[in-house]
Amino acid sequence: HNHHYHPSLCVSIMITKLLSSRRRSSLCLALVVATLSQYGFVMTSAFSATAEKASLRNIVSNKDVPGLKNGMDFEKLGSSDLVVSKVCMGTMTFGEQNTLEEGVEQLNLAFDQYGINFVDTAELYPVPAKEETSGKTDQTVAAFLKNRNRDDVVLATKVAGCAGHMSWLRPDEDQTRVNKKQILYSVDASLKRLGVDHIDLLQIHWPDRYVGGLFGQPDFTRKQVRDSIPFEEQLEAMQEVIQAGKVRYIGVSNETPFGVCSMVELAKSNPDVYPRIASIQNSYSLVVRKDFESGLAEPCHYHNVGLLP
Repeated sequence: HNHHYHPSLCVSIMITKLLSSRRRSSLCLALVVATLSQYGFVMTSAFSATAEKASLRNIVSNKDVPGLKNGMDFEKLGSSDLVVSKVCMGTMTFGEQNTLEEGVEQLNLAFDQYGINFVDTAELYPVPAKEETSGKTDQTVAAFLKNRNRDDVVLATKVAGCAGHMSWLRPDEDQTRVNKKQILYSVDASLKRLGVDHIDLLQIHWPDRYVGGLFGQPDFTRKQVRDSIPFEEQLEAMQEVIQAGKVRYIGVSNETPFGVCSMVELAKSNPDVYPRIASIQNSYSLVVRKDFESGLAEPCHYHNVGLLP
């Protein structure tokens, strides 16, 4: 486990490093899905010592699938109406550690053999982020989607946070920011790359503001606080793409209790202007538990924000 990566997305790393044949791909994916299913890596707010009981309360259905003895569980994601498989297929390294054909094969295997219906990508993928491979992950997902009923796939992607080293993502901009102009551009560009007319879950990949501990950085210090895009502007832009039918629900990633509570309170105070976040994608695993459990567990529980570990 590398704490820079989300554990759910490390599924793709584990598989692509070993993929050289369909038999090997099948074995790797079977081990990963079975392990994640058994140990409760779920896309819900069930994450404490009572995770098993909480998870059972959130399960809405179970589907018999060839690759799992007990089938695949499906759960409602946070406050949204999205019903997602207990395991999400991450694609963070697709296009870097595998070919387009291998990536499509893995996704087909995940959906057909193990009942997964949830796939997660991002505009900056694959990692490590670089201009020459930018967009290759979305190309793989798009090729996979061509032979699928769009309604059978819960598609999640992300708009990049504040960064000064990925200017290729934004024509005529020297850095990525989570402002209205860039959110609208990002959504349209993602829709075009993915070959779809809507995104089920749009996530802010990391905050626009300074936060401590992000991607291995030191903990928060007031000396590092800088100007940032207001939550109001970010959520207003999200509402615009939702009302345009381009996005169904929104979420956050690499976020803090302050960010979660600030966005939820804005949505509660003026739901016609600010949409509610349905999910958070933060590190949470058997070896990285404390960061989430000591701070985010409580607000996510009370505000019904689903966790994508």
